[in-house]
Amino acid sequence: MLEAYGLSDLGCVRKNNEDYCLLAPELGLYLVADGMGGARAGEQASQLAAETVANYIWRSGKKDADTLVFAFEAANRAVKDAAAADSGMEGMGTTLVAVLESGSEILIASVGDSRVYLYEKGVLSPVTEDQTWVNEVGRRLGIDEETLRNHPLRHVLTMAIGVSSPLRIHSYTIHLDPEACILLSSDGLHGVVSTENIVEVLKTEQSFEAKAHSLIDAARKAGGPDNITVALLRSKNSVPAA
Repeated sequence: MLEAYGLSDLGCVRKNNEDYCLLAPELGLYLVADGMGGARAGEQASQLAAETVANYIWRSGKKDADTLVFAFEAANRAVKDAAAADSGMEGMGTTLVAVLESGSEILIASVGDSRVYLYEKGVLSPVTEDQTWVNEVGRRLGIDEETLRNHPLRHVLTMAIGVSSPLRIHSYTIHLDPEACILLSSDGLHGVVSTENIVEVLKTEQSFEAKAHSLIDAARKAGGPDNITVALLRSKNSVPAA
């Protein structure tokens, strides 16, 4: 079982929090979602997607890669159906990343641009790949990184729960060493705080709770233009990652 701590913050600009963090250690399941849509639609989408995945895993009693993919597909249907049933929710959707313990393996699934990182031996490495115009189109066209950072399409997703059909789900499997930890984040963190600054927080000997608050504080000090969500995971009884 993993030790886990999650924290979500409104940020400095937004009036409501459309991010959602769900930690279900009894299922070995940990999720972060970043909703989008008018009014409260984004909040509805992120919570519905995360809870649908958790309910699917719980009902299935299985912890394998196929089940996690099926759970994401169920979340996609649930958000689409909710939007179709209420005109006020039209166009809502959400990113979604999930970590699922499966024996000695860590299964990961991702849609959108919320991320999972592995932090080990002082190095922060992205596990997931963003489903964005910048990553899937701009970089393949050879557009330089400086231009991409300011491109008008830099925030455009190429895939999202509740919006895309068929759904492209990225799946990964990793093994978590005792001294390593996993970071899940919405782009309110990794889109604002540099990798170097995130590492500066993670390498400290603070508790997970303190590290999560420090990461949120770093994003807020950088302007906090979006909602900010982080979740930190590591093997129980492990030494702090450094």
